[in-house]
Amino acid sequence: MPRYDDLRLVFQHRLKTAREMKERSQKQVGIDAGLDPFVASTRINRYELGVHQPDLATVKRLAEALDVPPAYLFAGDERLARMILAFDKLSAGEKDQLLRRLDT
Repeated sequence: MPRYDDLRLVFQHRLKTAREMKERSQKQVGIDAGLDPFVASTRINRYELGVHQPDLATVKRLAEALDVPPAYLFAGDERLARMILAFDKLSAGEKDQLLRRLDT
C-alpha cells in the first residue's frame, strides 16, 4: 500500500485488510462490533468504500472485533502497520524491553 496522507483512504484500506486477514465477512465484523445485524454488512461495506466514516467509538469497536489496535486502522505506512500488529502481540515485558532498546 502506498503511503496515504488522507486518513479516510488509510482507514478504508486497513479495515478491509484486517477483515480479510481474519477471514470474516462484512456482516460478521459489523455484528461483532455491535451493529444491528440487519445493517451490519451494508455499514461495513460503506466504511470500506469510504461512503461513510465511523465515529471514534465505532472505530474502537471495529478494532476490537478484528483484534487489532485502533492505531493499526490509521497507519499510513505499511511498515508501521506491521510494527503495530507485531508490538501488540508482545507481552508487557517484551514491549518494555523493546522500548528500552529503541530509547538508547
